[in-house]
Amino acid sequence: MSDMTADLSARMAGADRLIRRKRLVSIGAPLAVLAYLSYVFFAFDVIGLAERARVDNAMTLMRDTYSYKTVVSRNNRTGDLTIAKEGERAGLYPEGTSPDWVMPRGQTTEIDLADGHYVRFLPERAAIYHHPDFGDIRVQVTSGVQINLPESEIPDWISYSKARVDITTEAGRLTMTRAKTEVFRYFFGWELFWFTLDSPYHGHSVVAILFGPQIDPDRSNIAGAWHDFWENPLWHHAQVFWALGETILMAFLGTMGAALLALPLAFLAAKNFTPIMTLRFAVRRVFDFVRGVDALIFTILLSRAFGPGPMTGALAILLTDSGSFGKLFSEALENVDSKQIEGVQSTGAPVLARYRFGVIPQITPVLLSQVLYYLESNTRSATIIGAITGGGIGLMLTQAIITQKDWEEVSYYIVLIVVMVIFMDWLSGILRRRMIKGNSGG
Repeated sequence: MSDMTADLSARMAGADRLIRRKRLVSIGAPLAVLAYLSYVFFAFDVIGLAERARVDNAMTLMRDTYSYKTVVSRNNRTGDLTIAKEGERAGLYPEGTSPDWVMPRGQTTEIDLADGHYVRFLPERAAIYHHPDFGDIRVQVTSGVQINLPESEIPDWISYSKARVDITTEAGRLTMTRAKTEVFRYFFGWELFWFTLDSPYHGHSVVAILFGPQIDPDRSNIAGAWHDFWENPLWHHAQVFWALGETILMAFLGTMGAALLALPLAFLAAKNFTPIMTLRFAVRRVFDFVRGVDALIFTILLSRAFGPGPMTGALAILLTDSGSFGKLFSEALENVDSKQIEGVQSTGAPVLARYRFGVIPQITPVLLSQVLYYLESNTRSATIIGAITGGGIGLMLTQAIITQKDWEEVSYYIVLIVVMVIFMDWLSGILRRRMIKGNSGG
């Protein structure tokens, strides 16, 4: 009886300890998470970050990704007026012409920004921005740039210094420096994506180009339209698609080269194929080293050694993935069925034939699935690597981001990168299913 009582007491004590431990974990874990989040809040200066945030700049950049701007610019020294879509020479309106919302009137020019907003260029290097809810805002170039508002009354949507004034609203933007005054009006879409203003095919529909009369007397409609689209000086379609090809090639060469390099070395790292522990240990540590160093680090090192270019990026991918493939392939080799190898050996086949017909067919599904998966993954990685090595779509994306000029180009490149990754994922999935099923069915 006493033994039963002691056993029951021990069980109850154990249950009490378990309950206390679970209660401690249920209370301590949220407190630990809360303490960590509090540390992050102060360590990363979230309050200061919120104070330094420029929402107006972010909104301007965001709007640039899905819209285009027509720029009305006046040289403050000569008074010359130019109007250009995207501010580019290829989008320049011919002299004496303008859109219907720009109205030159002698020495003054009125620019309608819609919704009651308008800008009026005045003589003597002055301009007025009319805001329907705020009134007239006059800016003028004297010794510097002056505004007719006390600094205490300048709203958040106006950025002012002695060298520059930026008035940014939902209708448009006015920028004035000592050299020039510019007005930006935004329109939805990517204007001049197909043809620039100097192309005879600008403004013509697809139906008119395909089935209508010949537009350019020197070229057929299809050939001429394709040439003007492909060689578009604003969007650079030819260079963009060439860069996409470089990115895919970089990923393909790096992935396939890593697989070819890792497969023979994997035999040296597998226990059932390399009984020498010292050699096996050395090969495995090499695999650990090359896959432990990120491809970006190899990219920086190789770019200093071999210079920029897509081949440098392919070598960086090759080095990193050779370690990953070596580990995966060696583990697959250690799990092969020895009976199939013995069956090939019983026919009197040499060593290479035993590997070819007894080992490779068993690990082929693993090899194919891993290689194709890494190929799809490296297509994304090649975008970032290309930004460092100076090749592929990554370089063009980085250049477009750094210049902060045409953010619609940034969104164009991002869309193409997403489509490229989706395509590679779809293609690798098809190849993986067909090859593995074909091997298993045979």
